[in-house]
Amino acid sequence: MAAKRGRKRTAAPRPRPVGDGRVGIYPGTFDPVTYGHLDIVRRATRLVDKLVIAVAVSDGKSPFFDVDERVAMIEDELAWGAYSNGKVVEVRPFDTLLISFAKTVGATVVFRGLRAVSDFEFEFQMAGMNARMSPDIETVFLMASDKHQFISARLVKEIARLGGDITQFVSLRVATRVRKRLKEE
Repeated sequence: MAAKRGRKRTAAPRPRPVGDGRVGIYPGTFDPVTYGHLDIVRRATRLVDKLVIAVAVSDGKSPFFDVDERVAMIEDELAWGAYSNGKVVEVRPFDTLLISFAKTVGATVVFRGLRAVSDFEFEFQMAGMNARMSPDIETVFLMASDKHQFISARLVKEIARLGGDITQFVSLRVATRVRKRLKEE
């Protein structure tokens, strides 16, 4: 019987980590949550086993929605859309240093979305500071897809204040919340 040639031995698959596996964190104010944010969520969940969407309290930014409203808004969007890729996605508020919060949730990667070159300088500086404070947590930049590249929550709110239609940038559910809040102002 002739020996089989050219056949390579393959190593046994590596065991998966116990617990949550690879945990990532996607921080932001999400004021309000846009299709651009949700696109980053969808893409980040392809890279980790669990994603924590970290909603910054950001009182200094005078948010349009309070943190509990923003958490609820994101949870509603996740319930309606196919953004999780079958992975665990949690939404949690935080008011500490991002790196401290990342350690609390067991994250080893921080996801940041970049829309344009102008975002890069600030994000690069922040990633460097975070790496200094915690070298075991990596920052991964995800470029906004071309469809969502110019969406910003700030511009969405401005368009809504001026009476424009924002449903191409946010879901109808979010647009309804924004219009309701504007009536309350």
